[in-house]
Amino acid sequence: MEILAITDDQYHVKELASKIMQIQNYVDYIHIREKSKTARELLTLLELLQESGVPKRKIVVHDRLDVALVTGIENIHLPGHGLTINRVREKFPFMRIGCSVHSYEEARKSEQDGVDYVMYGHVFETNCKAGLAPRGLEELHKIKERLSIPVFAIGGITPDRMNEIKVDGIAVMSGIFSAENPAEAARDYSEKCKEMTTHGKIL
Repeated sequence: MEILAITDDQYHVKELASKIMQIQNYVDYIHIREKSKTARELLTLLELLQESGVPKRKIVVHDRLDVALVTGIENIHLPGHGLTINRVREKFPFMRIGCSVHSYEEARKSEQDGVDYVMYGHVFETNCKAGLAPRGLEELHKIKERLSIPVFAIGGITPDRMNEIKVDGIAVMSGIFSAENPAEAARDYSEKCKEMTTHGKIL
């Protein structure tokens, strides 16, 4: 099971870069989802990460295809309201493309359009989606069963709840970036993944 840490748009560039550097060894991907930042700020952030040795292969840029291309990042995540998968795949066949989905139908269509992975949520109650009922695990596991591409779960996932999730990976935002110690939180998720693998719960 892979871990994708999603930034929460709460920190200035240098502070965020510092937090990412602290967690990079415990997660598989770092998803840069900073909607309030300008393109120049995002470029500065990515330059800081690359200068600090964070591998490009671990970085996923949310929505901002222009920023990804300029910095040589080949992982792009498309929101539902963003660029179409078909258009991005046609123009940039070398990119690893992910997208957010909220139903099996959306996930199936995304796979047909050529996406490399889907992220489904929110599966549990979370402060990031306050007032919105969680979508639960049934649809998530249906998507995993019927799609051939990797499936990530997002929303309210804690290390204690990871045993309930039978997919390829989890995406975590507040569980890591809102934690008092992000590195310690990321390590807890990583250790839980190792524990599940050791006990044969991840095949």
